[in-house]
Amino acid sequence: MKTATAAVVQDLAPSGVLRASINLGNPVLARGTPDGPTGVTVDLAREIGARLGVPVELLCFDAARKSYRAMAEGHADLCFLAVDPAREAEVAFTAPYVLIEGVFAVPGDSELTTAADVDRPGVRIGVKEGSAYDLFLSRTLRHASVVRGKDGIDEFRAQGLEAAAGIRQPMTEFVAAHPGFRLVDGRFMEIGQAVGTTRNRRPETVGYLRDVVEELKAGGFVAEALRRADQPDDLVAPPG
Repeated sequence: MKTATAAVVQDLAPSGVLRASINLGNPVLARGTPDGPTGVTVDLAREIGARLGVPVELLCFDAARKSYRAMAEGHADLCFLAVDPAREAEVAFTAPYVLIEGVFAVPGDSELTTAADVDRPGVRIGVKEGSAYDLFLSRTLRHASVVRGKDGIDEFRAQGLEAAAGIRQPMTEFVAAHPGFRLVDGRFMEIGQAVGTTRNRRPETVGYLRDVVEELKAGGFVAEALRRADQPDDLVAPPG
């Protein structure tokens, strides 16, 4: 097991408590309430704290952009977010511990059948503001446009948009519960979820986090945490 030096512990948890920013807006990674969160990110935060020998404080948010802001503004020591160039300016990431897919939902009678079909003039896509897929689509779409809101599916339905973007698991649940909608074929992105800390941490601190994540993937910790959260363990990312 990777051992943290006293310098790493002091650098990563200078207050004596490891403050971990948790995004409850991604149900694959975390669920529950701020008073009782569960999920793979919660388990990872507690395991890292145990390895450092410090208590863990979980700072829970309902959106990735809020979790990121807490990290960037120095209110948290760790975050659990999708790797994206827009975030890497402030956050040093490990390799992903989980890979999830971004997919589109459309009305059942839509002529859009594949992910590639969606990027065309006149197509408006509902997205959760500040999410990994908001950042990705805003950067890569050539013809379609994004409509941001607190919840992409809510915007999609309320405004009669042509598509909604989201994570495969909750999007699959949505179309199963609403027969008038369906998923288009294929994914539009693969989302690598990683552990991050601020870029002002020492290189050995970031290296320690990267090594721990690889140990936890290889040793089955991440897979077991996913199973406890009723998520498929094939989401575990390959070695970094």
